[in-house]
Amino acid sequence: MNTIVAILNWNGLDHLKAYLPSVVEFSTGEIYVIDNGSTDDSVKWINANYPNVSVIELPENIGFAGGYNAGFNEIKADRYILLNSDVRVTEGWMDAVNKSMDDNNWTACAPLILDDKNPKYYEYAGAAGGFIDKDGFMFCAGRLFDAIEKADDTYKHDKEVFWASGAALFVDSKVWSEIGGLDSDLFAHMEEIDLCWRLKNRGYKVGACRNARVYHFGGGTLTSSSPRKVFLNFRNNLLILLKNQTGYPLLFIYRRLILDGIAGLRFLMRGEITYFLAVVKAHLAFYIMIPSTLVKRRQEIAARNTHNANRVGFFKKSILIEYFLNKSKSFTDLDTTDFE
Repeated sequence: MNTIVAILNWNGLDHLKAYLPSVVEFSTGEIYVIDNGSTDDSVKWINANYPNVSVIELPENIGFAGGYNAGFNEIKADRYILLNSDVRVTEGWMDAVNKSMDDNNWTACAPLILDDKNPKYYEYAGAAGGFIDKDGFMFCAGRLFDAIEKADDTYKHDKEVFWASGAALFVDSKVWSEIGGLDSDLFAHMEEIDLCWRLKNRGYKVGACRNARVYHFGGGTLTSSSPRKVFLNFRNNLLILLKNQTGYPLLFIYRRLILDGIAGLRFLMRGEITYFLAVVKAHLAFYIMIPSTLVKRRQEIAARNTHNANRVGFFKKSILIEYFLNKSKSFTDLDTTDFE
């Protein structure tokens, strides 16, 4: 199994200096850096310090999705690893995940993702595997909204999930090509969730390998307090929900728009005007992209009808109600019978 590591970089010299050494030390395959038109000295530094790391230079920043799509057009491998530039890997991480994928017939997978700033806790973006509720809200084993759990032995067994984090995402190149890679219209944020959802629409399995750990710094390109990140998260969540969700679009989109409106008003009431405006802009951008997304939705409906769609990891209730009203603060508080 030829597995390669691909790190997408955009003006991330500081992260490369801090995290690339662990990747070089503990990775067993070829390592690529796909540079998204950086204007710092990233490429120069890599070439000088790690000449065995291959660099693919793109002329401009075309986002997380576009960057990986362009980079993988130039890389031949059986399995890709999409690795954020701010991830510290550990000994044996690749072998452990590859074995889990092969043993469980998973086409995409991620290891446990811990917080590099506070290693005793899971990291927000992925934790111990991702799930989704009926309204399209994402959550993880190890993280419900901002309630992040300690990284103990609670999640120690490999498990099939709904989505795997793009911070350290393993995916078979064959299925990557089959579904056309990431959706470049998303630019950044939630594109890996969309990828996993489309894989599951075609009957494939996504897993969490829980005997391998990596440490994610988080916010390497956009901080959690960035209005741009708020915009991308709200817009992209609506886009992937419209594209992939089963049922009648007007019903679930209308419900989600109301919930987003409540979130926007909450920003406004707290005086966070830039976040409120980001939500408004996200909805306007979503409306503009509805026609093209409906074309993609028809493709996903055809895929579900052609294949036996995989719904494992889908939460049949509202995670909002479970978290805010029923006071479920950890993944283990949720009733396992409420998952498909």
